[in-house]
Amino acid sequence: MPDRRIPVTLIRVTGPAGSTPASHGHAHGPGAGSAARLTWTLILVVAFALAEVAGGLVSGSLALLADAGHMASDAAALGLTLFAMRVARRAPTATRTFGYHRAEILAALANGATLVAIAAAIVVEAVGRLRAPVPIESGVMLTVAVAGLAVNLASLVILRGGRRGGLNLRGAWLHVLTDALGSVQAIGAAVVIRMFGWPWIDPVASILIALLVVYASWALLRDAIAVLMEGVPADIDLDDVRRTLRGVAGVRDVHDLHVWSITSGFVALSAHLVIEDAAGAAAALRAAQVSLAEHFDIRHTTLQLDLGAGCDQAQHS
Repeated sequence: MPDRRIPVTLIRVTGPAGSTPASHGHAHGPGAGSAARLTWTLILVVAFALAEVAGGLVSGSLALLADAGHMASDAAALGLTLFAMRVARRAPTATRTFGYHRAEILAALANGATLVAIAAAIVVEAVGRLRAPVPIESGVMLTVAVAGLAVNLASLVILRGGRRGGLNLRGAWLHVLTDALGSVQAIGAAVVIRMFGWPWIDPVASILIALLVVYASWALLRDAIAVLMEGVPADIDLDDVRRTLRGVAGVRDVHDLHVWSITSGFVALSAHLVIEDAAGAAAALRAAQVSLAEHFDIRHTTLQLDLGAGCDQAQHS
């Protein structure tokens, strides 16, 4: 029996349910408010990183120098985040039809990799300090660590409203959060040294800071790699999407289903829908679009409608 599966139409549905494709913009990702928050945070971090380096050199504290290095990486991460946000707003071109949204994911990946590299450097230096402890000026260390914690907490408050704006902003927020926790570690180490005179507690605190940095960066790296590998977003169940599309009136089957993220918050889908008859093609297409938007908030879809019955589906699954 000849295969009666013939493409009826290939329609790119880029608008939200109830709109036309022409009405849909590509305003994905964070806006000007997030950029302003990042700029103020960058100013705070750069200013205090310099002060913390001076405090670490004066006191001889590795924990302070480790925290200063982390703050320097924060500054680089914030600058990279701001740059990526600007690049991501560029309009699509003939060679980059999705625009430059992935620039933010690349920045997030770079932020996560930088965190891991800093953690490794801290551990190496801390091991050397454990073998040959150096005297610590606990008073200077405590003063600088407390001031650093205040700056980090202020930065977290500034970034709080934007940390859910995407992986890029989340990476910057994680940098500042782990640095704040590092300041807490440095404060604790300074207090112990002041009370008991144990210089080895400083490199131990540094190692704890490094482990904290690795823990915070792991999820960021995992999510950034998942986007670059075009994996299904973690909050979407592909089988659930398939069942939802099969439940649309007029749709008999679904194959060649793909769901991936262009960037954080920008999910795309493509699929072939096998429909019962050509007369109901427009209604089935619109119903599928509405279902995807309502159930999964997927609004950028490419759907091909296939008209056919009794043909072998397995080769297309």
